[in-house]
Amino acid sequence: MIDNTRNPRPDCNRRAFLARLGAGALPLARLGAASTRPNIVLFLADDLGFGDIASYGAPDIRTPNIDSIGRRGVRFTSFYTNGPECSPTRSALMTGRYQQRIGGLECAIGVGNVGRYDEAEWLAGRGELGLPLSEYSLPRALKDAGYDTACFGKWHLGYGEKFSPNRHGFDEYFGIMGGGSDYFTHIENGSGDHGLYQNEKPVKRTGYTTDLFVDEAIAWLKRRKDKPFFLYLPFNAPHTPIQDPDGYDPKTGSAPVRQGHRPTYAKMVEREDKRIGDVLAQLDAMGVSGNTFVIFHSDNGGDANGRNDPYRGKKGSLWEGGIHVPCEMRWPGVLPEGKTISRVTLTMDIMPTLLAAAGVQPPAGRRFDGVDLLPVLTGRRPQFSRSVFWRFKRGTRVAKAAREGDLKLILDSGKEELYDLSRDEREQTNLLPGAAEAAASLRTKLAAWEREVMAPRLRPFRSEPG
Repeated sequence: MIDNTRNPRPDCNRRAFLARLGAGALPLARLGAASTRPNIVLFLADDLGFGDIASYGAPDIRTPNIDSIGRRGVRFTSFYTNGPECSPTRSALMTGRYQQRIGGLECAIGVGNVGRYDEAEWLAGRGELGLPLSEYSLPRALKDAGYDTACFGKWHLGYGEKFSPNRHGFDEYFGIMGGGSDYFTHIENGSGDHGLYQNEKPVKRTGYTTDLFVDEAIAWLKRRKDKPFFLYLPFNAPHTPIQDPDGYDPKTGSAPVRQGHRPTYAKMVEREDKRIGDVLAQLDAMGVSGNTFVIFHSDNGGDANGRNDPYRGKKGSLWEGGIHVPCEMRWPGVLPEGKTISRVTLTMDIMPTLLAAAGVQPPAGRRFDGVDLLPVLTGRRPQFSRSVFWRFKRGTRVAKAAREGDLKLILDSGKEELYDLSRDEREQTNLLPGAAEAAASLRTKLAAWEREVMAPRLRPFRSEPG
């Protein structure tokens, strides 16, 4: 049980503030900007499937700490990632926008900053493959608003100093810049290059990366004083290689890789859950749990090691198993306890939601594709439907999808599929060609979306979206 008695005054102030908000005395944009702005802790799992934690149906993995976030807050049942791989989702998370507006980040950046499709290859050749500093990012926005900011974990939004977390507004960074590494040697997957960095400089450490990231995070939390803080913990677990957290072999300096071994995968997730619990306990010890907005979600569906049940597909696909993931949030005294949110939600909604919670107004003219979720989460606005879109590129493959209401259209490698998710969440019964009119409507909206989100920095490469 979280002890909020150590921080009574901010919670009481917040209740009075919310009462005024409910009476219409204050605009929603000021939520969280009263006497005490909320601290923010954002946990991101890597390749964790929808059915890989207990509260979402995992029969073989114990996740009491992750589950507690939703039990003491809200749990999403229709949370989608902006892409079926790492970099696309992280781009949307950091900007609150469709990653297509950035360009080059529609699939995971390859080892050594390699582009994996034509636009990304073109940007890589120009030294521009990554999240550009011209983007208005979540850490920059919070830092400019007076927050202490830190990131400990996997970045995967570009190699090199020009794309580093520090340049995007994080005061402190420790982690891996690329897509994955050995959990003990920290050597990047597929390259043999050193993987760990601290504030733009390579460093060597001993230990399992999940533990290293959390140890750094807790040490950073202990140094916090009067300012609100934003802690971003993007784990590389349970991304490959599949390695037992307790399987270190001093003879090899690592642990055996056990691809496809579910018990080892389960141990990786359970270690992640345990260390999340350590962070939550540190918040308790600091007396700030009552005024901290905590979020947990995954960056995409599980790969062949994960469990995406009940959904079809996996990482790299636009079927539900590739993009439909667990997400839980808590903010004591603001978000209700034990509430389930069924509305369609995307990764890009997190940034506008957190900025609203912190009372931060984006620059004039800055448009988010994501929406502020607080009116729905706090019950001030009913859940509503929306039209959302996906596009994923790798090599010559281009996959696209659109969802409006319960209908979902998928276009992939020349094949077209249409599903009614209210009746067929497993995407087993293709409604085409019988529902051609509905498919045509979604196809038209998808094409219009592609034109609207085309990245300006790609126009020298192509004049039309593709």
